[in-house]
This record gives sequence, structure tokens and C-alpha cells, in this order.
Amino acid sequence: MPDIEDDPFREEWYYCLDHQAVEPEYGCRAEVRLGPYPSEEEAAAALEKVDQRNREWETDPAWNDED
Repeated sequence: MPDIEDDPFREEWYYCLDHQAVEPEYGCRAEVRLGPYPSEEEAAAALEKVDQRNREWETDPAWNDED
């Protein structure tokens, strides 16, 4: 079974911060997009994922600098 990264028909999806919308591979410039994501659904949840990761990092003792 081929690796998904080697699949020439694999679609990639992005979340555009300018338009607050999911876009296919060819969309707005990279500086304003999050991704790639393997599905439209995952791209649509990009901001939630960012928020979740930020909360995890903020409470991670390994990254908590107490001055």
C-alpha cells in the first residue's frame, strides 16, 4: 500500500485567515493560510485546533517560564 504522502491524487485543504474560509491547494498566499490538512473538515476546524494547542502549550510545565 503506497504512503499517503506519495499519492498524486491526494487533496490538500487550507484555512484562509483573510477570508475565514476553507480553500483547496490553490488559493490565497501561504502567509495567510493554515495547513495543509487532509480534509475539508479538518481545515474547517483549524482555528479550534490552534486554540487547543495554545491552551496546551500555555499549561505545559516544560514551556512555563516563571520569572
